[in-house]
Amino acid sequence: MPTQRPLIGWREWVHLPDLEGTWVKAKVDTGARTSAIHATRLEPFTGYDGRDWLRFTLHPTQHGHRHAVRVAAPVVDRRVVRSSSGEEEVRPVVVTRLTLLGHTWPVEVTLTRRDRMGFRMLLGRAAVRRHYFIDPGRSYLGGKRDPSPWPNE
Repeated sequence: MPTQRPLIGWREWVHLPDLEGTWVKAKVDTGARTSAIHATRLEPFTGYDGRDWLRFTLHPTQHGHRHAVRVAAPVVDRRVVRSSSGEEEVRPVVVTRLTLLGHTWPVEVTLTRRDRMGFRMLLGRAAVRRHYFIDPGRSYLGGKRDPSPWPNE
C-alpha cells in the first residue's frame, strides 16, 4: 500500500534551520533537478575539519537586502548547471536542512545569483521526491510566512 504524502503548492515558504534559521519563499520546480538559492559574496576557506567551506550571504527577500544573513557551509560538490536560458555555469553545492510542513530533511542546494529571477530559491525535484505530492494550481499550502520578526532582527 502506497504511503500518503503531504501536498504542497507550486510555491511555498521554506525554513533553513542550518542557515541562521532563514525563511525563503521558494518556487517548486520539478523541471530542475537540483535546488538553487540566491547567494552573493562567496568566500572560500578551509574549515577546522580540513574540508573546503564557503562563507556567503543569503538574500531571502526578493526586493532589497534588509534580511540578508552571512552564513557558512561545507562545499560537497561543484556542478555544471544549465540555466533556463541555456547558459552553463559551474556552481558550488552545499547541503543544508530544509523544513516544510513540519518535516525537516537534508537537501543539496547550488549557490548562484538569482537577482533577476522571480524567487530567491528554486526547490528542485531531488529535494521534494519521496516527500511530497505537488499541486501546480495551488500555493502556500504550508502557510504564508509573516516576514517579521526575522531571525537576524
